[in-house]
Amino acid sequence: MMDHNSSDVVLVVDDSPESLGMLNVALNSQGYTALVALSGQQALAIAEKVPPDVVLLDAMMPEMDGFETCRRLKELLPNTPIIFMTGLTDVEDIVKGIEAGGVDYVTKPISPDEVIVRIKRHIETAKLALSAQDALDHAGKTVFCVSPVGRLSWATPHVHELIDQVSKDDASPWATLAPLIEKWLSNDTKTELIVNCFANKISIAYERQQQQMHLLRIVQNKTQKSATDLQQQLPITKRESEVLYWVSYGKTSWEISQILTMSPRTVNKHLEQIYKKLGVDNRTSAAAISIRILEG
Repeated sequence: MMDHNSSDVVLVVDDSPESLGMLNVALNSQGYTALVALSGQQALAIAEKVPPDVVLLDAMMPEMDGFETCRRLKELLPNTPIIFMTGLTDVEDIVKGIEAGGVDYVTKPISPDEVIVRIKRHIETAKLALSAQDALDHAGKTVFCVSPVGRLSWATPHVHELIDQVSKDDASPWATLAPLIEKWLSNDTKTELIVNCFANKISIAYERQQQQMHLLRIVQNKTQKSATDLQQQLPITKRESEVLYWVSYGKTSWEISQILTMSPRTVNKHLEQIYKKLGVDNRTSAAAISIRILEG
């Protein structure tokens, strides 16, 4: 992803044109792309067309207030941080904003420098969270994390089960694995690590480095089927097969639009074609057909 100077989008929602103007200038001067909305409804309409990286949201607005707007935006943008702007200092109102889905708040009168710092921090945090989620989505349940010397930092429950199954009589399998992983990390991690010291052989693949730790994955023998398998077995196009693949994993139209770099509206158009070609009338039925192929 490109840096914030050319790609990060900030949606500012405030019924005060003066506040919008001031924040628009401040954000543009820092290289952000600022989108402005004078109401909650307008904010929702903009967010559907151009999903922002962060939202600055006024708490007190006529018609749909900031709290309701926040709840509606979170349905549309579950992973996007929302920062409340409020002149309220009452703890109950701040709590209400957090309960609605906000991650932070700034008090009016707004300090542009403070807002920029908060925006930068929350965008970075959201991107790290999405990166971790992406790793888990693609690697499934078989990921674990180790230190540079091969010591276990964390692992999914499924990884612990797999290690227990293959290690059998070894009372401390992770201690056995640590020096093997450490040596492998210092050499060529492009090649899978083959572990032969247990009752059953396992293979470990390198996923990525996360700060000072290493994210690894146990390679399972079952071949992971892909969108290509769907295209080969169903009367759908390549792009439709990609959309259907992520539908089978329970992804929303918005999430699929982010993964495949298209608008939610385009995703829904592909879904309409998929339903027609498969002779079904909803996502659940389409996903059921897809899952039978992917898991067969």
